[in-house]
Amino acid sequence: MATDAVGVDLRLGIDQPTGHWPTVPRLKSYEAAGFAHVQVRMPPRHLLTDPEMVAVHAGALNEVLELTGLHLILHAPDDLLAGDPEHDAQFEGAIEYAARAGCDLVVYHAARVPLKLGADAVSARLAAERTSLRRLIKRAAKLGVRVACENLAPVYPGREFACHDPQVIGALVRALDNPAAGICLDLGHAHIVSELRKSEISEFIKPVLEQVILFHVHDNFGASLSRDRSGGREPLRLDLHLAPGAGSVPWSKLAPLLARHQAPVQLEVHPPARPEVATLAIVVRELMTPRTAAAI
Repeated sequence: MATDAVGVDLRLGIDQPTGHWPTVPRLKSYEAAGFAHVQVRMPPRHLLTDPEMVAVHAGALNEVLELTGLHLILHAPDDLLAGDPEHDAQFEGAIEYAARAGCDLVVYHAARVPLKLGADAVSARLAAERTSLRRLIKRAAKLGVRVACENLAPVYPGREFACHDPQVIGALVRALDNPAAGICLDLGHAHIVSELRKSEISEFIKPVLEQVILFHVHDNFGASLSRDRSGGREPLRLDLHLAPGAGSVPWSKLAPLLARHQAPVQLEVHPPARPEVATLAIVVRELMTPRTAAAI
């Protein structure tokens, strides 16, 4: 694993909990624990078309980050979906926000189209998104911003979206044919969907690994509703965002993959399941080390 002169792991990132502004003391605690990246969520998408609000919010975030050595990763609003005029304008605002905040990597929930619409409607909606993204990614590239398209998973059983399949995300990125576009491979989400499809996770994600520019890391109990959920885990919820090792993601199988890859490894652990940041840093280092992964 790459480290800098003082031993900070250059690939490790932690997410700033949604709804909490990243204050300097909080960011310094991430830095002290050994994280090099912090992921922060953008404001709601309706604000992203207001240049003044974008300038104020992004500028304030930039000022806070400048007091640390952390690299900024931004997460676009969950409900942003390129392919219609309103969302495209908001996507442009998201790119501008990233540039103003000093961020070169934005996570985007691509292909978030429900399969219940039917094959023809899904295909048409994905084509519209692809057309818009070709233009938007070119704009992002000019500003030095990359877009990482993320695979998702059902939060609860029953609803299926095109974005649940990493290969759909991979096909979209290939179609964009721009180095400013890549995949954010969410391993927690892949665990759920691979189990739903009766597939081994390493094989499930293998076809898209070369396109990955960011990993999201968290744990859950896969597609099972009957596994032990000690500690008051919500019944029926699949996408739990637990700390690695608290669920059933097979980290021993994924550790060699993470160790070989060069993409940043970004933790996404929800506050109720979140230990101290120093503990999280230790856990993520271990899961990226094949010889110790089986002990997690």
